[in-house]
Amino acid sequence: MAAIQVSNLTKKYRGALNPALVDVSLSLEPGDVCGVIGPNGAGKTTLIGCLLGFLFPTAGTITLDDRAPDDLEVRRRTGYLPERLVMDRWMSGADFLRYHHALAGLPDGSRPRDVEGALYRVGLGGEASQRRVASYSRGMLQRLGLAQALLNQPRFLFLDEPTSGMDPSGVVLFRELIDEQRQRGTTVLLNSHQLDQVERVCTRIIFVKAGRIQSMDTTDAGASHQRDLRVRLHADASDDVVARAVALVLPESVRLRSRNGLEFDYAVASDGAAAELLKCLIAADVPIIEAVPGEGRLERLFAEPGRRTGGNA
Repeated sequence: MAAIQVSNLTKKYRGALNPALVDVSLSLEPGDVCGVIGPNGAGKTTLIGCLLGFLFPTAGTITLDDRAPDDLEVRRRTGYLPERLVMDRWMSGADFLRYHHALAGLPDGSRPRDVEGALYRVGLGGEASQRRVASYSRGMLQRLGLAQALLNQPRFLFLDEPTSGMDPSGVVLFRELIDEQRQRGTTVLLNSHQLDQVERVCTRIIFVKAGRIQSMDTTDAGASHQRDLRVRLHADASDDVVARAVALVLPESVRLRSRNGLEFDYAVASDGAAAELLKCLIAADVPIIEAVPGEGRLERLFAEPGRRTGGNA
């Protein structure tokens, strides 16, 4: 049985000209970490709202462990971090978590231990836990929101722009927390515009545009993904030089993806592979004027058809 099953979901808001979601179908297993990406207004937040039971479908069905999204048992097992955090700012961080621990119906006896452990896990232990939420930075608020979402060891976890405002250490912490949830079998759905983070932590990625799923991909969370390197040759490069660059024997960890005139787009496995590529080009007397990161695999999904350039090498 799938953990989350969405079948032919359509959602249209009253008075809207077009539906926010159209015939969306999706199946997620325990331990799946699914990234939802797409342009603004694509329907991503509407999809999360429907999965949480905040919005009711116009057509189609949604089940979580074969129950409705607003089933009380499902809600007891759901963690949620919204994009716009609204917290009781007069409380301390510890008070806020104690309050939500009680709201979740978790055992009174374990409250001090659970709250202290959750705060330390997100880097808000000690003095930071006693400060008023009103004094927290954006990144600290995100950490507190994550701690609250994970308090009840959820079966389902929904995250809307979870690393917004976080510093690099917070982003690393986020990756660790998501990996922990994946290993314990939590089904995670993540909406984010930070595509590098999506690619690092997700096992599934869906691209939504105009309310429809345009593509669906499976990835290896935490694996070393290929990155793109765009190499531009000097404007005076002759046809012979370009032909030499095309015919160059590349390192095993490098692949020529496409060429457009004097611009070459390579897929490289690492920074070291990029350095090896540049050494090979220089050794072959290929005049390089620029080498910069190219559009990544996920960024290309956002490109309008008229913007896509390049052809087969």
